[in-house]
Amino acid sequence: MPLGAGDRAPAFSLTDDEGHAVSNETLRGKRYVLYFYPKDDTPGCTTEACQFNDNLSQFQRLNVPVIGVSADSAATHRSFKEKYDLHFPLLTDADRKTHQAYGAWGERPGRGVGVIRSTFVVDEQGKIKRAWYGVRPDGHASEVLSALAQ
Repeated sequence: MPLGAGDRAPAFSLTDDEGHAVSNETLRGKRYVLYFYPKDDTPGCTTEACQFNDNLSQFQRLNVPVIGVSADSAATHRSFKEKYDLHFPLLTDADRKTHQAYGAWGERPGRGVGVIRSTFVVDEQGKIKRAWYGVRPDGHASEVLSALAQ
């Protein structure tokens, strides 16, 4: 079921590419961007990650961390980050429970069941401020920045 503005962000606790636990509790009191993507080092996912990375200083000026989530392993995440010099955490959701909680896993029109590329801005109170489903990777980081500026 899709999440919308005002919904409580589902609880999660996942491990990042360096083995650290990241959870809604560790992020409590902060706004943050949580984005779900299908697979490290694929064309669309690389475009999306690189554009978030290219705009990272603007997210940092707003004090808004960017966090990527996929089912890939920590080792795959580290490789992806090194290859493209990415400077934000990538979390592993191997069982896709967090994907499911956020509505980022399910039926995709004409493509079967899989990852629904999705992004969420979560506010300081742990509520969804903005949600995007079926994201087009190119230009999405700028779209999220624009929403944060409002």
